[in-house]
Amino acid sequence: MAQGRANAWGTALIEGKIVGRDGVVIPPEQVEDLAQIGCSNKEIANFFGVTEATLSRNFVTELQKGKEILKQRLRRAMLENAIVHKNAAVQIFLAKNMLGMSDNGMASDGNKILPFSDDDDDVEDNQTESSLEFDATEPSTTTDSTESV
Repeated sequence: MAQGRANAWGTALIEGKIVGRDGVVIPPEQVEDLAQIGCSNKEIANFFGVTEATLSRNFVTELQKGKEILKQRLRRAMLENAIVHKNAAVQIFLAKNMLGMSDNGMASDGNKILPFSDDDDDVEDNQTESSLEFDATEPSTTTDSTESV
């Protein structure tokens, strides 16, 4: 009895838009679901047995909505990986792509140098001179303390 049911055929009622020359019935929700998992328009059209042009013409809203939902899910997952799971690679990627940061310290608009570069030369020179003066006095105090021992 179970063998007969495995090979049984039936009829199902499918609700959706009737499209194409062959009158294929395509459920709009299924088009949106396929777009949400990243299927291309060509892949979705092949799945339903219609041309890509037919699919694109009849399901513009569903395709756009599905792809936007996919993008939102990916953003949420990336932000969770970066913030909650502290994934450094994702943090770097997001910093470069969302915040416009780069590895070379140059701003992307007009190649202006970012503010943390060589703008404070005078401050750095003063710090270097004071550290040299400190270094010059330090050995003499160390030699005095070793001589007294």
